[in-house]
Amino acid sequence: MTMPRPVRLFHITAIDNLEMICRQGSLLSNTKSQQLGLQYHNIAHSGAQGARAIKSVSNPPGGLVHEFVPFYFAPRSPMLSAIHNGTVQNCNYEQTDIIYFETTIENALHNGLQEFVFYDRNATLDYSQCFTDLNLLASSVDWLTMTESPRLDGFCKYFMNSHANPRYVDRGEKRQAEFLIKEQVPLSWMTRIGVANEDKATEARSILAQSNINLTVDVMTDWYFLGQ
Repeated sequence: MTMPRPVRLFHITAIDNLEMICRQGSLLSNTKSQQLGLQYHNIAHSGAQGARAIKSVSNPPGGLVHEFVPFYFAPRSPMLSAIHNGTVQNCNYEQTDIIYFETTIENALHNGLQEFVFYDRNATLDYSQCFTDLNLLASSVDWLTMTESPRLDGFCKYFMNSHANPRYVDRGEKRQAEFLIKEQVPLSWMTRIGVANEDKATEARSILAQSNINLTVDVMTDWYFLGQ
């Protein structure tokens, strides 16, 4: 499967974090947020966060995974599924409380992207491979897994592992391939925010308006687990 163009990127967070994100004008890495004394509502597995806090990335750009803002290459991730199914410890959010920031690699490059890395699967895994050469993106990420039929908004509906087919024994890991941007990502780089329903769209638009941030908010049901 050919890599889609443009290459879309998705970052998820709780809608309760949107006001603070707007005040900063950027998505911030975990490390940067801690340095500024910002307390965001967490939606991630504590074990995964511990691994990201100590895992180094390729040098250059160097640093730890927690010094980067993480993006997935597709929505409907195993992470969102875990939130939806209530398996993330100390996370009391429903999936409809989660919003997406979407951008593209091309848009980020146009706006001055310089320091980044990307992984062929979940970055926390010991055997995940880290890359810094965008010429390798088409061959390092499993785009067939990302985009094969049946599709929702261009991405495969299914993402979980399946031992019935050798191709899918590590599908969940590959679906969580990551693109990491160092330290912060300005909201001006985003193409839109995606939400689960009109109520969340109204809430998000109100928060953006209060901060004078002009960013489109779209209801994107195909990005969520809503029975489709």
